[in-house]
Amino acid sequence: MQKMILADSAKCTGCRTCELVCAVKNEGIANPARARVHIVRFEEIVFEVPMFCQQCEIAPCISVCPVKAIKKDEVVGVGKIDHDRCIGCKMCMAVCPFGAIGFNPVNRRVFKCDHCGGDPTCVKFCETQALQYVEASAVNMKKSRDSAKKLSEMLQKMGQELRK
Repeated sequence: MQKMILADSAKCTGCRTCELVCAVKNEGIANPARARVHIVRFEEIVFEVPMFCQQCEIAPCISVCPVKAIKKDEVVGVGKIDHDRCIGCKMCMAVCPFGAIGFNPVNRRVFKCDHCGGDPTCVKFCETQALQYVEASAVNMKKSRDSAKKLSEMLQKMGQELRK
């Protein structure tokens, strides 16, 4: 059964532990810029939300790749990058609606969340349980949509406040 990482922004304290452990696990360096998860902060309204690859059903990153270097692992349900095929064009980065594909300037490779092969480190280290690894059932998808709607409303309010 496919699972997903579910973020509860109401529980997120913005501690950034998820970024740190992700970078260490995947890149071997304590550098949040190399993490597959990022805490997006809206200081004006004291709101933090973890953002990461949403493993889209119809993934723009997969569709746009000219060499088919990103493929969906149907068992785990995540898009994986084949670095032997990747030509480094970064088109996947350009089309990701969540900004979830990163670029490592050291090894010159793009990267994205792959759920740590089914055992996401960020979830294990999230003390507030703002991140959870759950079955991608209809109930959980509704929760994700509800959270996204709340986030959208919050962003709209913030935009209105900034225009004042």
